[in-house]
Amino acid sequence: MAAYAVAAVVVALLGARYLASSGAGGTDGSAGKPVPVRVSGGGGGDAGGWAVVQVAGEVRSPGVYRLRAGKRVDDAVRMAGGPTARAELSGVNLAAKVEDGRQVIVPARAAAPGGAAAPATGSASPAAGSAAAPAGSAAAGAPLNLNTATPEQLDALDGVGPATAQKIVAYRQAHGGFRSVAELDRVPGIGPKRLAALKPLLTV
Repeated sequence: MAAYAVAAVVVALLGARYLASSGAGGTDGSAGKPVPVRVSGGGGGDAGGWAVVQVAGEVRSPGVYRLRAGKRVDDAVRMAGGPTARAELSGVNLAAKVEDGRQVIVPARAAAPGGAAAPATGSASPAAGSAAAPAGSAAAGAPLNLNTATPEQLDALDGVGPATAQKIVAYRQAHGGFRSVAELDRVPGIGPKRLAALKPLLTV
């Protein structure tokens, strides 16, 4: 019986020593703690997405194009093959960002009297003694097309200044062109009286 009692005491002492050593090994706080994982790349994702736009008018390959959101109108025109020789780019804001579902219209230069295309900006001036009709004037016999007129041509109309001309172009680009001359009254700065005076000079 004495031998059994001694053996039991030895086992108890060994067990207590084992438990004490295990507890001491876990006091440094390292056991059971999760290891942090560092994610590379800064967390940046594709926040811009895509934009689908229609490019029409004086471009070599009109159609619907898909490009990254944040790209410029100039990029959309280039995707459509670039402007034709008859294109009037002064009426297009090439620096604007494309918007999904919008239409980009590249207008043609207005036809000069005789049916020839008007010379591009910066070309030689008319010969001395010849009478040059002001840009956008209806005196040539043909009304000015609201969907292809340049800001300079619109500015030359009676009652339309540079600011209103830019508003007309902005409205045209935002809504895919005018469907009628009467729609011009939706442009800020053009009231009923001014619209009535402009109607005989314009067409779509």
